[in-house]
Amino acid sequence: MTSPTPASATAPVTPATDPAVPAPAPMTPADLTPAPLDREAGYALLADLAGPVAAATLGGLDGLAPGFPDWIVTSLFGGTYQRPGLALRDRQVANLAALTALGGVEPQLADHVRNSLRIGLTREEITEVIVHLAPYVGVPKALAGLRVATATFAEVSPTEVSPTPATPTPATPTEADRA
Repeated sequence: MTSPTPASATAPVTPATDPAVPAPAPMTPADLTPAPLDREAGYALLADLAGPVAAATLGGLDGLAPGFPDWIVTSLFGGTYQRPGLALRDRQVANLAALTALGGVEPQLADHVRNSLRIGLTREEITEVIVHLAPYVGVPKALAGLRVATATFAEVSPTEVSPTPATPTPATPTEADRA
Protein backbone atom coordinates (compact mmCIF):
# COMPACT_ATOMS: atom_id res chain seq x y z
CA MET A 1 0.00 0.00 0.00
CA THR A 2 1.37 3.37 -1.00
CA SER A 3 0.89 6.52 0.99
CA PRO A 4 -0.69 9.53 -0.70
CA THR A 5 1.61 12.20 -2.06
CA PRO A 6 1.64 15.27 0.17
CA ALA A 7 -0.23 18.21 -1.37
CA SER A 8 2.87 20.38 -1.04
CA ALA A 9 4.79 18.03 -3.37
CA THR A 10 2.29 18.50 -6.21
CA ALA A 11 1.32 22.15 -5.72
CA PRO A 12 2.81 24.54 -8.27
CA VAL A 13 5.52 26.83 -7.03
CA THR A 14 4.40 30.44 -7.24
CA PRO A 15 5.52 33.66 -5.59
CA ALA A 16 2.64 33.19 -3.17
CA THR A 17 3.86 29.72 -2.11
CA ASP A 18 7.63 30.18 -2.36
CA PRO A 19 9.25 33.48 -1.45
CA ALA A 20 12.37 32.40 -3.40
CA VAL A 21 10.41 32.74 -6.68
CA PRO A 22 10.45 36.41 -7.69
CA ALA A 23 7.10 38.05 -8.32
CA PRO A 24 6.59 39.32 -11.88
CA ALA A 25 6.94 43.05 -12.37
CA PRO A 26 3.63 44.89 -12.58
CA MET A 27 2.53 45.55 -16.15
CA THR A 28 1.53 49.03 -17.29
CA PRO A 29 -0.04 50.17 -20.58
CA ALA A 30 3.35 51.61 -21.56
CA ASP A 31 4.75 48.05 -21.53
CA LEU A 32 2.27 46.84 -24.14
CA THR A 33 2.03 47.28 -27.90
CA PRO A 34 -0.97 49.47 -28.71
CA ALA A 35 -3.87 47.65 -30.33
CA PRO A 36 -5.14 50.03 -32.98
CA LEU A 37 -8.88 50.07 -33.54
CA ASP A 38 -10.08 51.51 -36.83
CA ARG A 39 -13.84 51.92 -36.68
CA GLU A 40 -14.17 53.05 -40.32
CA ALA A 41 -12.03 50.15 -41.57
CA GLY A 42 -14.16 47.79 -39.48
CA TYR A 43 -17.41 48.94 -41.06
CA ALA A 44 -15.86 48.91 -44.54
CA LEU A 45 -14.60 45.37 -44.09
CA LEU A 46 -17.93 44.20 -42.68
CA ALA A 47 -19.72 45.72 -45.67
CA ASP A 48 -17.37 43.86 -48.03
CA LEU A 49 -17.70 40.60 -46.13
CA ALA A 50 -21.35 40.49 -45.20
CA GLY A 51 -23.07 43.09 -47.34
CA PRO A 52 -26.63 44.13 -46.48
CA VAL A 53 -27.13 41.19 -44.10
CA ALA A 54 -24.85 42.89 -41.59
CA ALA A 55 -26.83 46.13 -41.54
CA ALA A 56 -30.08 44.30 -40.83
CA THR A 57 -28.52 42.19 -38.09
CA LEU A 58 -26.73 45.10 -36.44
CA GLY A 59 -29.78 47.37 -36.54
CA GLY A 60 -31.91 44.83 -34.74
CA LEU A 61 -29.22 44.10 -32.19
CA ASP A 62 -28.61 47.79 -31.47
CA GLY A 63 -32.27 48.17 -30.52
CA LEU A 64 -31.81 45.47 -27.89
CA ALA A 65 -28.27 46.26 -26.70
CA PRO A 66 -27.37 49.83 -27.71
CA GLY A 67 -23.69 50.25 -28.56
CA PHE A 68 -22.94 46.51 -28.56
CA PRO A 69 -22.95 46.11 -32.36
CA ASP A 70 -20.63 49.11 -32.73
CA TRP A 71 -18.26 47.57 -30.18
CA ILE A 72 -18.30 44.26 -32.09
CA VAL A 73 -17.57 45.90 -35.43
CA THR A 74 -14.94 48.27 -34.06
CA SER A 75 -13.03 45.74 -31.96
CA LEU A 76 -13.41 42.71 -34.22
CA PHE A 77 -13.50 43.96 -37.81
CA GLY A 78 -11.67 47.22 -37.05
CA GLY A 79 -9.17 45.60 -34.70
CA THR A 80 -8.56 41.85 -34.82
CA TYR A 81 -9.19 41.56 -38.55
CA GLN A 82 -6.84 44.48 -39.23
CA ARG A 83 -3.85 42.76 -37.63
CA PRO A 84 -1.05 41.61 -39.93
CA GLY A 85 -0.10 37.97 -40.22
CA LEU A 86 -3.19 36.33 -41.69
CA ALA A 87 -4.93 36.91 -44.99
CA LEU A 88 -8.69 37.44 -44.94
CA ARG A 89 -9.09 34.02 -46.55
CA ASP A 90 -7.18 32.37 -43.70
CA ARG A 91 -9.21 34.25 -41.11
CA GLN A 92 -12.40 32.94 -42.72
CA VAL A 93 -11.09 29.36 -42.65
CA ALA A 94 -10.31 29.82 -38.95
CA ASN A 95 -13.81 31.24 -38.36
CA LEU A 96 -15.45 28.29 -40.11
CA ALA A 97 -13.41 25.87 -38.01
CA ALA A 98 -14.03 27.66 -34.71
CA LEU A 99 -17.75 28.08 -35.21
CA THR A 100 -18.17 24.47 -36.32
CA ALA A 101 -16.18 23.31 -33.29
CA LEU A 102 -18.29 25.42 -30.93
CA GLY A 103 -21.61 24.15 -32.20
CA GLY A 104 -24.86 25.85 -31.29
CA VAL A 105 -23.93 28.97 -33.27
CA GLU A 106 -25.65 28.11 -36.53
CA PRO A 107 -26.61 31.70 -37.49
CA GLN A 108 -23.00 32.86 -37.13
CA LEU A 109 -21.67 29.82 -39.00
CA ALA A 110 -24.14 30.47 -41.83
CA ASP A 111 -22.98 34.11 -41.97
CA HIS A 112 -19.35 33.00 -42.23
CA VAL A 113 -20.16 30.40 -44.91
CA ARG A 114 -21.80 33.23 -46.86
CA ASN A 115 -18.85 35.56 -46.18
CA SER A 116 -16.40 32.86 -47.27
CA LEU A 117 -18.22 32.43 -50.57
CA ARG A 118 -18.27 36.20 -51.03
CA ILE A 119 -14.47 36.47 -50.68
CA GLY A 120 -13.80 33.55 -53.02
CA LEU A 121 -13.65 30.32 -51.06
CA THR A 122 -15.37 27.59 -53.01
CA ARG A 123 -18.15 25.36 -51.76
CA GLU A 124 -15.69 22.48 -51.94
CA GLU A 125 -13.14 24.31 -49.76
CA ILE A 126 -15.77 25.23 -47.17
CA THR A 127 -17.04 21.65 -47.13
CA GLU A 128 -13.50 20.28 -46.73
CA VAL A 129 -12.76 22.61 -43.81
CA ILE A 130 -15.77 21.20 -41.99
CA VAL A 131 -15.10 17.56 -42.97
CA HIS A 132 -11.47 17.97 -41.84
CA LEU A 133 -12.70 18.85 -38.35
CA ALA A 134 -14.61 15.60 -37.74
CA PRO A 135 -11.77 13.72 -36.00
CA TYR A 136 -10.91 16.77 -33.91
CA VAL A 137 -14.33 18.07 -32.85
CA GLY A 138 -16.49 15.00 -33.35
CA VAL A 139 -18.67 13.71 -36.13
CA PRO A 140 -21.90 15.21 -34.73
CA LYS A 141 -20.46 18.75 -34.77
CA ALA A 142 -19.03 18.23 -38.27
CA LEU A 143 -22.40 16.94 -39.48
CA ALA A 144 -24.16 19.92 -37.92
CA GLY A 145 -21.67 22.24 -39.66
CA LEU A 146 -22.28 20.50 -42.98
CA ARG A 147 -26.04 20.92 -42.54
CA VAL A 148 -25.54 24.66 -42.02
CA ALA A 149 -23.22 24.88 -45.05
CA THR A 150 -25.65 22.93 -47.26
CA ALA A 151 -28.58 25.15 -46.27
CA THR A 152 -26.50 28.28 -46.82
CA PHE A 153 -25.27 27.10 -50.23
CA ALA A 154 -28.92 26.60 -51.25
CA GLU A 155 -29.99 30.09 -50.20
CA VAL A 156 -26.99 32.07 -51.51
CA SER A 157 -27.61 33.78 -54.81
CA PRO A 158 -24.94 33.71 -57.53
CA THR A 159 -24.37 37.45 -57.04
CA GLU A 160 -23.20 36.75 -53.47
CA VAL A 161 -20.46 34.37 -54.62
CA SER A 162 -17.09 35.67 -55.75
CA PRO A 163 -16.56 34.79 -59.42
CA THR A 164 -12.94 33.83 -58.76
CA PRO A 165 -11.52 31.66 -55.99
CA ALA A 166 -9.67 33.39 -53.18
CA THR A 167 -5.96 33.79 -53.73
CA PRO A 168 -4.19 30.77 -52.24
CA THR A 169 -1.95 31.42 -49.28
CA PRO A 170 1.69 30.26 -49.36
CA ALA A 171 0.62 27.17 -47.37
CA THR A 172 -1.74 26.20 -50.21
CA PRO A 173 0.25 25.26 -53.32
CA THR A 174 -1.01 26.54 -56.63
CA GLU A 175 -1.21 24.42 -59.76
CA ALA A 176 2.13 25.92 -60.88
CA ASP A 177 3.73 24.81 -57.60
CA ARG A 178 2.50 21.25 -58.11
CA ALA A 179 3.99 21.00 -61.61
